[in-house]
Amino acid sequence: MSDRSTESEPDKQPAEVPGKQPPLERRRWPRQSDVQATSPSSAPPALTPLRFSTRELTPAEQFHAWRAHMAPLVEVTLPDDKSLDDGFLANQTAWYLGKLLIVQQRVPAHSYIRSRAMLRLSPIDHWYVELPRSGRAWTEVDRRVAESGPDKLAFRSLGYPYRGRTTDSDTILLFMPYDLLADDAGLLEAANNSTLSGNLATLLINYVHGIESNLSRLTAEELPRIVHTIRDMVVACVSSSVAPATATLPNMGMMERAHRYIHSNLQSDTLTPDSICRALGISRTRLYQLFGASGGVLNYIRKRRLLAAYADLSDPTNNRPISEIAEAAGFDLAANFTRAFSHEFGFSPREIRKAGAAEHPVPPAAPPERRGETFGDWLNALGH
Repeated sequence: MSDRSTESEPDKQPAEVPGKQPPLERRRWPRQSDVQATSPSSAPPALTPLRFSTRELTPAEQFHAWRAHMAPLVEVTLPDDKSLDDGFLANQTAWYLGKLLIVQQRVPAHSYIRSRAMLRLSPIDHWYVELPRSGRAWTEVDRRVAESGPDKLAFRSLGYPYRGRTTDSDTILLFMPYDLLADDAGLLEAANNSTLSGNLATLLINYVHGIESNLSRLTAEELPRIVHTIRDMVVACVSSSVAPATATLPNMGMMERAHRYIHSNLQSDTLTPDSICRALGISRTRLYQLFGASGGVLNYIRKRRLLAAYADLSDPTNNRPISEIAEAAGFDLAANFTRAFSHEFGFSPREIRKAGAAEHPVPPAAPPERRGETFGDWLNALGH
């Protein structure tokens, strides 16, 4: 598990008593005041939000705009008792914290479905957590329904098909790339579409609300610490909600082994479906079944290599030529690499390198002024 780099005021230690062991140190989640106190006044804010709203459209146009915005991720439909003329006032504000995307969302009631056909067209396999402030949602994955609401959080993977419906709602969504949680992949796969509640869920809600009120003031130096704190809190919540026997299902263990092998051999020329099958001792058919929901194993490898190339290009200490980074990502021709990279992230490799060299940490996101962005574009740009 990742190192928890949180700060809090040290507890006062009682005087030692001869022959008696000192009390164990208690680990606490950061308080909201900790977040505010760590922001140095001299450092400029690091985050610029991306926004989507149907407010400026006519009522008859609003749902069409929302459907187009969400189309790369889910297909949405209106409730039976609603028509296009009723309007659909939806608002989203997204904040990139590097390896974490925080989305503040207000939407009317609607239904949604992420089908297997959509998964084949998208390499997105992020995890996400729903933190509703108001409203309720019911989501079905593999015939199991999870209900989320102000007292119940939902934990889910975008790498599997799902469907559901929501009432009018005000929600915070946390999206995290698979790599951020790879160390606990087996546990998380077993917990897909889980409901999180109890004391740990309450602590996570309070911490995220504290972060939310400070998003416009956070500095680049603070972002990695905040991301890993949220990551650890999510894993703790999931761990407390999953039965131990569930986390050891054979299917989950094989998926975790496959992901780990791919990540360990990402730069190898010999990383192929055949080599993965030999290493795991499974058939090609079994391998394709494991990655069917992620658009196929080759699509998954390509996505991971592009994300690794993004990390290399945005690192100001990495001086390798772009051609070498392209070759490590599996591209023989620089032009093909540039085309694939720009399509994936909305920036060219040279633009990312220039931003990194200027020592301005830029999360992999399209510029806020760009028009026509979809929610799928936002997720595709989420950092590796």
